[in-house]
Amino acid sequence: MLGKSYLTRQASLLLEFARTTSDSDLSAKLISKAADLKSLADPLPDKDPDPRAPDVAPDVGPSDPAGR
Repeated sequence: MLGKSYLTRQASLLLEFARTTSDSDLSAKLISKAADLKSLADPLPDKDPDPRAPDVAPDVGPSDPAGR
């Protein structure tokens, strides 16, 4: 599942590209795609989930071999 921050960043980049192009058709398509991505991102929680699987233990550093 893609996270909210990823989708928002992609939509932002599409809008940036739309502003820089002189092709009005391409600009309209980029803006439309950005709107699609934003509509996908809106219902998602603000904080993206941890990329690690839930059963993965936290990293244990050399200063604390027991993981405390």
